[in-house]
This record gives sequence, C-alpha cells and structure tokens, in this order.
Amino acid sequence: MSTDLNDPAAPGDSPGLRRAVTGKLLFVFILGDVLGAGIYALVGEIAGEVGGAVWVPLLVALAMAMLTAASYAELVTKYPRAGGAAVFAERAFGRPVVSFLVGFSMLAAGVTSAAGLSVAFAGDYLGAFLDVPTVPAALVFLAVVALLNARGIKESMRANLVMTVVEVSGLVLVVVLACIVLGRGDGDLGRTLEFTDAVNPAVAVLAAALLAFYSFVGFETSANMAEEVRDVHRVYPRALFLSLATAGAVYVAVGLAVSAVVPASDLADTSAPLLAVVSAADVGVPDRLFGLVALIAVANGALLTMIMASRLTYGMAGQRLLPAVAGQVLPRRQTPWVAIVATTVVAMILAATGTVAALAETVVLLLLIVFVSTNLAVLVLRKDRVDHPHFRTPVILPVLALISCGVLATQQTTQTWLRAGVLLLVGGVLYAAMRWTRSLRSPEIVNT
Repeated sequence: MSTDLNDPAAPGDSPGLRRAVTGKLLFVFILGDVLGAGIYALVGEIAGEVGGAVWVPLLVALAMAMLTAASYAELVTKYPRAGGAAVFAERAFGRPVVSFLVGFSMLAAGVTSAAGLSVAFAGDYLGAFLDVPTVPAALVFLAVVALLNARGIKESMRANLVMTVVEVSGLVLVVVLACIVLGRGDGDLGRTLEFTDAVNPAVAVLAAALLAFYSFVGFETSANMAEEVRDVHRVYPRALFLSLATAGAVYVAVGLAVSAVVPASDLADTSAPLLAVVSAADVGVPDRLFGLVALIAVANGALLTMIMASRLTYGMAGQRLLPAVAGQVLPRRQTPWVAIVATTVVAMILAATGTVAALAETVVLLLLIVFVSTNLAVLVLRKDRVDHPHFRTPVILPVLALISCGVLATQQTTQTWLRAGVLLLVGGVLYAAMRWTRSLRSPEIVNT
C-alpha cells in the first residue's frame, strides 16, 4: 500500500476522498466526538460508584485515553489511510484475519454506539418535547444522520461545529450555574473530596474509571479521517492531544460542579444528572431548554460516529476485507454512499433490538480490543521506515496503554463479554464466507 501523503489509495477505480479537513475542523471533530452523550448521562452513574469525588476517575480515564492516543498519533501520521486500526493491524501483523477482526471490532463499536445514541435521543430527552414511540423515532433519527453524512464531509463538519458549540455551551452553563449556587452559599465543595463508604476508594475509582473512559472514547474515530486531513503529519497530533486535554478540563470542571451542587446519592438516582444542577440553581433556565442542549449533544455524537463507521467500511473495502461495492463513492459529493447505507441499516437493527445500557457496555469492550491491537502495532512497526515525517511516541507509553487496557477489561461483566463475543463471531463468519467466495474465484488463494 502506498505511503504517499497525496495518494488516497481509494478502493477500486472510484475517486479518492477529498482533503477538505483543516486542523481547526479536525480539532472540533474530535472534541465534538469526545464531548458527547457520555458526560451528559454518565456523571450520575460515576457518582454512584465513587461518591462525590467524580473528578478523580475522570482524570484517571483521561490519562488512560492519552496513552492510547499517543499510539494513534504515531500510526495515523505514519500511515494516513482511511481504515484506521484495521490498516495498522494489517501492516503490523500481516494477517488479513487479524486486520479484519480489528477493523470489524471498531466498526461494530461505532455502529453499536450510534444505535445506542439514537435510542437515547428518542427516549426521555425527546419525550420532553414529543410523545412518540422510541424505536420509530430512533430509526428516523438515524436516517436523517445518514442523509447529512452522504451530503458531504464539509457539510457534516459544519453541522458538527454548530452542535459542538451548543453541547460545550451546555457544559459551561452547568459550571457557571454551580458557581452561582456556591456563591449564594447553597453548595458544598467538601463533597468533591468524599468517596463512597461501600468499597475501598481505589477500587471505587477503578470501577468508576471504566464508566468515565466511555466519556473519552471517540478520539479513535479521527484515525479514519486521515485521507481527508490536510498536512496530516503536522495537524493530526496537535488536534488530537489538544482536543483530549480540552475535553478533560471540561469534564473535571463539570465533575466538580455537579458534586458541589447535588449530593452523590441524588446524582446516582437520576438519568439526567446535569439537569439536576440546572434545577438546583433555579435561576430561570428552563429545563426544556437544557433538554434541547442534551439532545443536540447526543445527535452530534451519533453523526460523528456514523461518519467514522462509513469511512472505516470504505477503508476496509479498499483492503479487500469487505465487498468492493462498499468502496463506491458519489461522483459529485465524493462520499462513500454504499458504506453509509450499510452502516445505517445495521445501526437501525441494533437500535430496534437493544437498550442504551447494553449497547454502551458492548462499545467499551470492543474498543478495548481495538486499542490493544493499536498499541501492539505501534511497537511492532517501530522499525518500519517511511519517506515522510511523522509523530513518534516514547516506547513506554504504548506499554502503559496496554496495561491500562488490561485493567479496564477486568472490570467488564460476563454478560458484556458474551455480547461482544457474539458480534465478533458474526464478523468471523462474514470473513470466512468472503474467503470462501474468493477462493472459488481464485483457487490459488491460501488460508491465512
């Protein structure tokens, strides 16, 4: 596969993807993907695990995310191709089956996440405005996301810019309202240093870090934008680390704010913890207005996730890991329309058959599998030389990242392992069927 930065190496004979993403747009893309529905929905559950010190597991999760992000920074700038982790696995391990399963894990995680976000969008948040059935509303929502995705990467990124501003404004509003509450003497900053009495604080922080980690995932989707980023070797690492640091700062501020205003027990009992802060402040901000902000945050996460999933499908088609038809792009828009349709249909099926909690738990475990592969790949490929400049991470960071992934994996339940296993089994069957079909056409193909 070519390493020429100006050669997109698109699947088949279709035109390559357009390099229309600047550093600022990439920063907003990653920040918008990270600052998504997780922080709006999971703060209460984190408080239930750790107590009032919500900000501690958020910092731990940020450090873990940064370790793996360093591996992505090196590999994306070294091999700037749509396909992300699947491309890295192919180069590192040289086994198509490994590349396929890594790419399929990433793809399954993305589509599953989008399905969960669509269900969240169509649930209690939308219920505050419209009384409609959850599943049909989720399906319509995914269809709208697909249309925007197909319209073009610039249009999608512009929509992401607007929605990111809205969702960040909502988080800033929570912090400001908490300051108002504390200013009038109604809050308690001491709660931000309190840990639950149920378990050892270290154990509580680790359990809460698993939930907090879900709030940081999303940065890995940017790897699939590599072919559409200008000056990728210089732009990508800056945008990646700055966006994660920004998200971490916002999350810690929000964690301090919610704990200072609302007791941990109350946070754990609500599915809308940030709305509880707005209500406690009682300064005239309508609950429905903040509910709209939450809806926009969820919608933004779904849009960015489906952009990733479609580009990953496109990239895997280019590697002949998925049918070549998935590499077709619209002539004018230069967007991978077949991949968009396919990933949307799968997301619709998942949305119609799963709950938000079940889908979210599966996403985390699937991404841990991808992160393990990526951190191993950066070590394996350290001696591989390319003829263009790229970011280089210290060896100790991917090693620490592998350890952190293993620690987080030990916190997963048996049910989550089973759900992820079923999805990977589907991927294995799909791969075997494709290999068998290709062997019929080309008998010289050997098993891998």
